[in-house]
Amino acid sequence: MTENPSRQHQAKLLRVFRKVHRITGAWLFSLFFIVAITGLLLGWKKHTGDFLLAKTRKGTTPELKEWLSLDSLHTIACRVLRDSVSPDLSATLDRIDVRNEKGIVKFVFADHYWGIQLDGATGRVLTIERRRSDFIENLHDGSLFDKYLRTGNGQVKLAYTSILGLALLTFTVTGFWLWYGPKRMRKKRRVEPQR
Repeated sequence: MTENPSRQHQAKLLRVFRKVHRITGAWLFSLFFIVAITGLLLGWKKHTGDFLLAKTRKGTTPELKEWLSLDSLHTIACRVLRDSVSPDLSATLDRIDVRNEKGIVKFVFADHYWGIQLDGATGRVLTIERRRSDFIENLHDGSLFDKYLRTGNGQVKLAYTSILGLALLTFTVTGFWLWYGPKRMRKKRRVEPQR
């Protein structure tokens, strides 16, 4: 009994998909592992009791007219960074996160993973935080490598996310075919007339 050419083609296609799936998985295992672990940690960052990300504290008033100027708050945050964390750390800002509904301002620094939460009205320090979640996020999306290699416009992040995105797409297609292909072959075998 000769095997149906369509069935031979299906079997060959399954072997190719299995090989692509296996080789891609072997090469990218460590990157997938990092993305999975960091993604899990980022999902839990607000539920770790201030370990990964400090809770947003509450200031005295949400009324902006009662607040100190951003310049004054920035000066306080830089002084707190030097006095309470380290005088050697850069005070270059990544961002200022104003939460007027909570009455606070967060100063997040660019060259390290420290942040300061201040009461917007009084300038009182509410939290000095080690922002571990920012490090995890930078590792998750590949921007950490750009930061350490000092690339100009995120080339490493672009390559990293492109490779992982295409690999995930490849795994989805080949994984689906590895599940569906044998079912299709069995179904065709039942339908084909015996010779």
